[in-house]
Amino acid sequence: MSTTTLDSAAPPKGKPKWLRVKLPTGKKYTQLRGLVDTYNLHTICTSGSCPNMGECWGEGTATFMILGNICTRSCGFCGVKTGRPEDVDWAEPEKVARSIKIMGIRHAVVTSVDRDDLKDMGSIMWAETVKAIRRMNPETTLETLIPDFQGIERHLDRILEVAPEVISHNVETVRRLTREVRIQAKYDRSLEVLRYLKEQGARRTKSGIMLGLGETEEEVMQTLRDLRDARVDVVTIGQYLQPSKKHLPVKAFITPEQFDRYRDAGLEMGFRHVESGALVRSSYKAHKHVD
Repeated sequence: MSTTTLDSAAPPKGKPKWLRVKLPTGKKYTQLRGLVDTYNLHTICTSGSCPNMGECWGEGTATFMILGNICTRSCGFCGVKTGRPEDVDWAEPEKVARSIKIMGIRHAVVTSVDRDDLKDMGSIMWAETVKAIRRMNPETTLETLIPDFQGIERHLDRILEVAPEVISHNVETVRRLTREVRIQAKYDRSLEVLRYLKEQGARRTKSGIMLGLGETEEEVMQTLRDLRDARVDVVTIGQYLQPSKKHLPVKAFITPEQFDRYRDAGLEMGFRHVESGALVRSSYKAHKHVD
């Protein structure tokens, strides 16, 4: 495989045809869209304009964000606002659980901003949210897409104690680009978090990476190997798209054929599931990753 980097290449002009998004349709999507608007429910699917919203909602899956919408970190790829977060809303667990019930969600993905400003990094709110969802929606399966909690084990233990079906934490990019892309995060710390979760009994662990930031093919393969060494079960691989001109530029658009090669390589390495494609996001096909 090629080891030539794309760092010095000019940004590509125009999105290729394989990044064109179909408008969401279908009875289930229309029903959920109406519920979200009527009850003013908050999902990452709508606020993040996810390209897979129609498909996921049609399969009864949706993603919710807790702990506000202001992050204490300023990652170069992320469109979430950075700054001083607002106070924690302790009614949020019940609100999220009620939203899931109203929407009739069969599989819920919960994520959050980083809250390095809190002593517990937000881990208590995470645990309370899972408990509330379990009480109100006992048939709903759960994935928690968590921050690294700075690798502090007692915070990770709170997630393990409430036992979501899937615990996910994204490495986002290859080792060489981590400092530029994630700034306050550490590649090895993320791997240690994923390894710790599995060793302590997590039923299924999951991680994701974005491509098109200047990584080489060999670096992607090494990242997949690192994730398998950390005993990760599921990996998602998608195309990075620049949220605004202030964010890191796209260095390359990865072809569907290359995504297919990464999927096949990941499956050969032993991952239970590999979702690999230009429009793949962390929660894409999330309901499949429970089984």
